[in-house]
Amino acid sequence: MSKSVNFGPLESKLIFELERLGKSIFDFSDSKDILNTSDSSVANVLYRLKKKNRIQEIQKGKYVLNPARSGLEGHWMERIYLIVDHVVQDYYIGFWSAMNYWDMTEQLPMVTQVAFTKRKRDIEYLDHKIEFITIVENRFFGSVEEKLEGGRFFISSREKTILDALTYPQHCGGLSEGAKAIWNTRWDLDRDEILKSLERLGLDAVTRRLGYLLDIMDIEDELIDELKKDFKGYRWLDPSTSKESFTYCKKWGLKLNISKKDLLRWGELC
Repeated sequence: MSKSVNFGPLESKLIFELERLGKSIFDFSDSKDILNTSDSSVANVLYRLKKKNRIQEIQKGKYVLNPARSGLEGHWMERIYLIVDHVVQDYYIGFWSAMNYWDMTEQLPMVTQVAFTKRKRDIEYLDHKIEFITIVENRFFGSVEEKLEGGRFFISSREKTILDALTYPQHCGGLSEGAKAIWNTRWDLDRDEILKSLERLGLDAVTRRLGYLLDIMDIEDELIDELKKDFKGYRWLDPSTSKESFTYCKKWGLKLNISKKDLLRWGELC
């Protein structure tokens, strides 16, 4: 038998007014403005609502109104993105999360990954985790603003998402997922933006990986020509996987520690 949860007058007032305003994320001052009572009374209302699991404190003094379980599916990720935008500045949703948003992969990560230039503790929200991944400042660029009902958020562009997948395959499901992301968005990528972002990134290993993947998937001949250079030395194709066994690719200056078959296991290209 389920236990019923009753709300007092002030608790109900706060919940109903927040829902009327469409304010699913709020702070102490918002609560005080709505309840128009003393700080101690507001604190007591917030404490009781937390105990009843109707709100959750996601950062000191900042709260989120927990949705009814039946309403999680439709706008679940949007709610997560709004939470991120309320708790940090100068960030972007990235890596595997961005790949899912741009339909580069059908995988639905159970963690929302956020690129950030400072160390920050991860946030737990219901059964979901918001993971902050620290990257160096000169790699922090290429985000776009996306709007949704109730707010906005920042996410890596399609082009930067691809380059991040080749820079940080360990955060994107491995290089095979990066290859799939390129294939799934091959008609949507801006070639000039890719080249401009590669120049700003300044990582020749990423240039080599991109060229090799385009090569084996037989797409974007013009871009391949732009990427081809006289590379010096060799870089790992997939730095996130085993390096015990590999072959050499002289054309792209890569140590191939993952086979073409494994790279393209998601499709029928090999």
